[in-house]
Parts: sequence; structure tokens; C-alpha cells
Amino acid sequence: MVCRDPASNEGGTLEKKNYLNLDSALYQRRLSLFSQFDHRSLLCEGLSGVERETLRIDKLGALALTPHPQALGSALTNDEITTDYSEALLEFITPPQNDPEKVIARLEEIHRFTYQVLDDEMLWVASMPPTLPSESIIPIAWYGTSNIGKLKHVYRRGLAFRYGKRMQCIAGIHYNFSLADSLWAIFHNIENSDLSLRDYQSLCYIGMIRNFHRYSWLLMYLFGASPALQANFLDGLKHDLERYDDETLYLPYATSLRMSDLGYQSNAQSGVSSCYDSLTGYIAALVQAVSQPHPPYETIGTQRDGEWLQLSTNLLQIENEFYATIRPKRVTYSGEKPVQALARRGVQYVEVRCIDIDPFNPVGIDVSTARFIDAFLLFCALEESPKCSVEENLENRNNFSLVVKEGRKPGLTLHCNGAPITLKKWANDLLKRIDLAAEQFDSQRGGTHYAEAMAIKRALLDDPSLTPSARVLHGMADFRNVPGGAFQAFTLLQSQRHAERFRLYPLDALQTERFQSLAQKSLDAQVQLESAQIDDFEKFLAAYNAGTLGAVPA
Repeated sequence: MVCRDPASNEGGTLEKKNYLNLDSALYQRRLSLFSQFDHRSLLCEGLSGVERETLRIDKLGALALTPHPQALGSALTNDEITTDYSEALLEFITPPQNDPEKVIARLEEIHRFTYQVLDDEMLWVASMPPTLPSESIIPIAWYGTSNIGKLKHVYRRGLAFRYGKRMQCIAGIHYNFSLADSLWAIFHNIENSDLSLRDYQSLCYIGMIRNFHRYSWLLMYLFGASPALQANFLDGLKHDLERYDDETLYLPYATSLRMSDLGYQSNAQSGVSSCYDSLTGYIAALVQAVSQPHPPYETIGTQRDGEWLQLSTNLLQIENEFYATIRPKRVTYSGEKPVQALARRGVQYVEVRCIDIDPFNPVGIDVSTARFIDAFLLFCALEESPKCSVEENLENRNNFSLVVKEGRKPGLTLHCNGAPITLKKWANDLLKRIDLAAEQFDSQRGGTHYAEAMAIKRALLDDPSLTPSARVLHGMADFRNVPGGAFQAFTLLQSQRHAERFRLYPLDALQTERFQSLAQKSLDAQVQLESAQIDDFEKFLAAYNAGTLGAVPA
């Protein structure tokens, strides 16, 4: 059974559990539930959403050094258009929807509105950044003079000291996914759990995350789109990449260098929450990391000459600094920390953070990809998920790392429970089981959209040249040794093509007015925050760290 009491030792290892040919009674039983008349709408009640990051660039492909466009609203208080690390790194956030098609449609609208106010600037369409200026020039995102705005800015200043500004200019797709609360309530009842419904649901989501770590290498093969990068991104750093041309580095079989040790990885974080056995364990690991001093960061200090450099000298400044490929999430109240929300109300959804931007798609992700991720996550949620052993946890990381660097290598061998298996054989086995989840989505929503998504992705397994990573290298071939390098030239051309498309099809007047209203309301909200401010930043930060900000419901 996937949902065990956190105090139980059951399932602590994977001995004698064969995940290559697992005929899971639990998975079949849970899937069969959806065939019952009273439960036929359960999957339609789940929600998904996308957070897409993208750098603003000028018409020559250089990083934009201009401020966040005011016409897009306040980066602090606009719920749909904000910034991530840099002032130039836009982040588009779709509201939760119960259909991936609606999610991608809203993402399309956000892009079109953005292009209506960008003037001569464009959006860079790859996860890895273009040729970047010196670190001192890259602008850190600014969120105004309110204390919460200062907190966001100082946090990003800390990231610059800890990881470097260039590393923070990498962009990606974050995919948010939840199953209906009513579905968990039915499983809770049928499976006679002794846990409270809240704890049962949280434990099931944690089980989903464990399975995600077992199988997420498949997503890297199918959706990795960063096999190359600009050489100046790694100036002065040791690496094992090959030279494609004077300005471009790559690995011939790589799928996602973004998710390799060149991307969002930190040796300082390597010991944080290495395995997900329970929500309480996950929270405890993050709380410890946020409160654990780290000597290299202590050397930097928090302030210099009255100027804030970072929020703390601890291993993590805040919980969100932990760069996981997937996170358990809960919507927070004003002033509430993420771990507080999880501890008080349990897991509400998961955030998948390892999807590359697809440079061949105008919005960075298409509907078939979103549908595949839905089916993949449903499989991870319903399949058996024993707790991780130390050995399996290491095996999972090694499989993931191998696929991001060599995923398209013919005959590539991974390991499952210590036994070697080719990527293709294991992937085919997984796809057959994910097919069953896709069938349930089609059964409840009508049509064959999910089956078609599965067929599209299965074709990538049969022919690696169809994968996004292979297509990027194929597209770069026409630009080898051109000024700026093949990666820069190819991605700039793709950016120009998508920009032209969006500008040819602007939003209608009603849609434009909605985004303009959203932008103005966000600007007004920021002004109100700044005018109502009482405490100084140091006092505010102490209250935030203590978890005592505002009147937060229990």
C-alpha cells in the first residue's frame, strides 16, 4: 500500500521488489475506481498550471538591461506576469485550470499581451541563456521599497553571492499538478487508512514524489531541450563539455544540460532532504537547512556598510532556495512561510521543476506535453511507492544524471534495483503503464487526446532524432562557426520567428483590457503596500524568520 503511517518501518527498502515487471494490484485497483459511475468525473476535477520563465533580449540577442516594463504591472503583486531572478527574467503564471488545453491557451494570451508592450525587445526561447554580459551588469530583479519587496530582492542578491548571476539566468517550465481532494477522500475511505484525511493526502503526494524521482529520467529524455550552451556561460569554470564551435559548448547525446551539474545544483545543498519518506521528514530537513550556519556564507555576512547582501548566512536563506526537481506545495497565506503552510494544512499540489523550455513551441510547452505530464503524474500518484533506501536514492540520482548528459546515446544502460537495463526497454515498460492512466483521462474527458499525446511521445523513444534535444542540435548545424556561435544564432532565429508570430496576432480589445486592468491593479497594490509599511526591514525579516508575520489562520 502506498500510503503508510510515517512511524511505520514498512517498505523501508526495495529488496526483492521488481520494478521492471511490476504488476501492481494497488495501481490497477485505483484505476478501476474511475470506471464506476459515481467516480467518472474525478479526474476532471484536478487542476494544473504552468509557470514559464523567459529572458527579455534586445533585437540582437543580448540580455535586456531595461527595467521591468511598467505596462506589465508590478512584478511584486501581478499574479500572472512577474519576474524571477533578474529584472530581465520574466515569469508567466497561469491560473489553475482543470484542462491542459485551457492552461496553454491562457499562457498564449499572456505571451501575446507581453509582446504588445515589449517594443523592440523579444523573449529568448531557450532554457540556457544567450551570451551574457559580465556579472556586475546583469540586473537583479527589483520589487519596490516595501519590506516584502526588499526581502525578495535581498534574497536574489544572496543567490548571486552563492551561485553566481549567470546561473540564475537559466529558465525553465514549472508544471503544477493536483488531484481533486474528493478523490483522496474516496481512496482514504476505501483503503481504510488510520490517518486523518489531511495526513493521508499528504503522504500520498509524498509517495508520488518518490515515484517521480524513480522515473523522472524519462521526462529528461522526452522533453530535454538544452544539449548546448554559450561558451561564456562557463567562463572560468571547470566542465566536461565538448567544443561545438568557438562560441558553443555541448555534449553530443545530452538532453538537458540545464538539469546537469552545470545547472541549478549546489554542493552546499547536497545533503538536504535526499529522500522523501514523509512530509514531516521533508519539512524537518528544510527547517534545519534554513537554520544551519554555513561557513562560506558566514564569510560573506548579511550586511556590509549598511547594505543587505543576503537574508542569512545559513545553508538556505529561505526554503525556496532548495533546488528540487519536484516540490510538495500548499498555497500560503500572507506572511506565511511555505513549510508553515505544509505543516498546518498538508500538501495541496506538486510543482514539477525539471521541464526545459521547448524552443520550437511559441509558449515553450505544448498541450501534448502537458497531457503526457498529467498521465505521468497520475501514474506516479497511484502506483506503489515504497520508501527509498539509501542505495535506491543514489541510483535514482545517477539515472537522472546519466540521461541528462547521455540520454540519446544508443544502447544507454540505466540501473533499476541494481540491475542493468537499457533506457529504451525500461521506457517502453513505463509507457505501457502510463498508457493506463492516459486511458482514464480520455474516458473521463471524452475523445482520444491523451492517447494521442502518448503516441507522440512514444515516437520520440522509437526515433531519438525527433526529441527536442536532437532537433536543437540539428537546427544548430546550419550555424556552426557563425559570429556568436551556433547556439546563439539558432536560438535568436527561433526567438525572432516566435516574436513575429505573436505580433501578427495581438489580443482583441476585451482581452487586452483584462490584462491592462490586472497590471494597473497590481501597481496600485504595490503603492498601497509601500504606503502602509510600519516596521523597518530588519524587524520585518526577524518576524518572517520566526514565522510570526501577520494574522495567519491555523
